[in-house]
Amino acid sequence: MPREQLQVLDALDVAKTQLYHFTAIVIAGMGFFTDAYDLFSISLVTKLLGRIYYTDTTKEKPGTLPPSVSSSVTSVALVGTLIGQLFFGWLGDKMGRKKVYGVTLILMIVCSLASGLSFGKSPKGVMATLCFFRFWLGFGIGGDYPLSATIMSEYANKRTRGAFIAAVFAMQGFGILTSGIVALISSVAFDHAYGAPSYEDNPAASTVPQADYIWRIILMFGALPAALTFYWRMKMPETARYTALVARNAKQAAQDMAKVLNVELEAEEEKLEKISEKPANNFGLFSKQFLRRHGLHLLGTTTTWFLLDIAFYSNNLFQKDIFSAIGWIPPAKTMNAVHEVYRIAKAQTLIALCSTVPGYWFTVLFIDIIGRFAIQLMGFFFMTVFMFALAIPYDHWTIKENRIGFVAMYSLTFFFANFGPNATTFVVPAEIFPARLRSTCHGISAAAGKAGAIVGAFGFLYAAQPKDPSKRDAGYPAGIGIKYSLIVLGCVNALGLVFTFLVPEPKGKSLEEMSGENEDDEVTTEMSHRTAPGKKANKVDSAYFSQKIKLIVGLWGYVAFLGRKKGHDFQRQTDSPNASKD
Repeated sequence: MPREQLQVLDALDVAKTQLYHFTAIVIAGMGFFTDAYDLFSISLVTKLLGRIYYTDTTKEKPGTLPPSVSSSVTSVALVGTLIGQLFFGWLGDKMGRKKVYGVTLILMIVCSLASGLSFGKSPKGVMATLCFFRFWLGFGIGGDYPLSATIMSEYANKRTRGAFIAAVFAMQGFGILTSGIVALISSVAFDHAYGAPSYEDNPAASTVPQADYIWRIILMFGALPAALTFYWRMKMPETARYTALVARNAKQAAQDMAKVLNVELEAEEEKLEKISEKPANNFGLFSKQFLRRHGLHLLGTTTTWFLLDIAFYSNNLFQKDIFSAIGWIPPAKTMNAVHEVYRIAKAQTLIALCSTVPGYWFTVLFIDIIGRFAIQLMGFFFMTVFMFALAIPYDHWTIKENRIGFVAMYSLTFFFANFGPNATTFVVPAEIFPARLRSTCHGISAAAGKAGAIVGAFGFLYAAQPKDPSKRDAGYPAGIGIKYSLIVLGCVNALGLVFTFLVPEPKGKSLEEMSGENEDDEVTTEMSHRTAPGKKANKVDSAYFSQKIKLIVGLWGYVAFLGRKKGHDFQRQTDSPNASKD
């Protein structure tokens, strides 16, 4: 029989949507706004950094960052984020969500500002400074993932919990959009004030000295939204679930939530003591009990987030390279340095406005209606379809008149990433693990995602290089080209679809119901074997899994059919002499 819920937690589960919910979304969401701004703004300025610090005016093309420098600048924040997710996720369960929350924000503010500074003027000094502070910026960003998700999940009611957590994460879309807008404004202003010729007309004059301010302004702007929410983040009370279930202080939990909900709540110290004594509420992360009850769940959340981020960060961080390859962004030598920033920012802003931001908010609207599992499965499926549709007839898309079609289909991969696994992989780990391990397990899941992002960032940087030396960036070895890189990413998405079946469906259930914290030990043990989303049986149902396997095979067959059809339909165009070869 299910145990009776603590009154304070039940009050949170059934509470009507109130002002404090929206306040929590804004406070936590502005952290994610800053996270996305800081992580993705670097892709807007790497071309400019190459022009400023690595241009040899005797060469035919403007300078680019050397391979080792480019990979470091792009990926060092991701490495810091991975470490921060593990460290602050663990610390959030040990010290409390609120105590650690402010530390991450201070790191983000200080390191955003410091990223625009330099030790010296030499390329080596500037890049070393940038990498150093972006690592610690990533470390702070990493802490924001498990803490924001856990705080929002523990504040929300169970009816709209998914939408609230997804809304926090959806602020990422506005962060990406804002980074593009800031870059557009900065580049237009500087291009107007300091007009310069293109590189092919005058290599030395094509990069004005004032261009050095542009990348600093873009990166340092990320400190502003974080600073604006610091005071309110510090005013938030600790979550009742941490105070009651982890710190075991029923009186304080009741007092805090009575102020938030404007109701009278009983402390229920005796009931909390009985709950705390149960074996189901005392096992640790590295115990057999955790492995039996949540091992497959953790495997599902880590693998799906890992696979998603390989594709998602590859596409986001290297949009400029993909658009340059298909000719949507003109060759660098036909522009001056500032105008190149403008064209890259324009492309990223259009993608964010038309697909990234809407995708996030579609998830917010539908996640508590159709569920996390359905959205994640659908997202991975359509990401696979559109990636193969881009990759298999890739030469067709490089023909000038077909480029708009490429951009539209490329945008759809972002839409279904965000109306799909990019949002749900963030939401689910904050709902299915016990309170005492919730932040830690979310941090582990998120760190697996960042490991995928690092694989994507390093791998795509080298793999996407064409075999033709004349089209390759200076200093890079030959890769497999963008076409085959996109095929690999399509296969990665298909794997994500398969591993989604390890993730349970938390829709409409309380956090304690999902984690087993309000169940008798025997019931909880049986529930732990349930990996099929939404399945209420206490044992593995072979017919159920047979049905799911057939669904996977059917979806995969449909993807393969579309790929073959696209290949046949565009065969003539890919063989035409006008087709650009990768």
